[in-house]
Amino acid sequence: MEALDCEPQISANRCGVTFVLAGKNGAVECKITRAALEASFWLPTDADDAKMLITFQDGANRIHSVAHR
Repeated sequence: MEALDCEPQISANRCGVTFVLAGKNGAVECKITRAALEASFWLPTDADDAKMLITFQDGANRIHSVAHR
């Protein structure tokens, strides 16, 4: 699968970031939780939405690799 051009977005409940991966069988919407970003990507607990998206972008390669698996 590869990442689509769709921009990652803060989830509706603001508890994570949603993104889309595409493969030969179609597109899949994925989500990484805020807790996972805090635990694995050093997102501060008091971070705003902009910082959450920046943290996602910084770890996007690793996040996409895990989501692909």
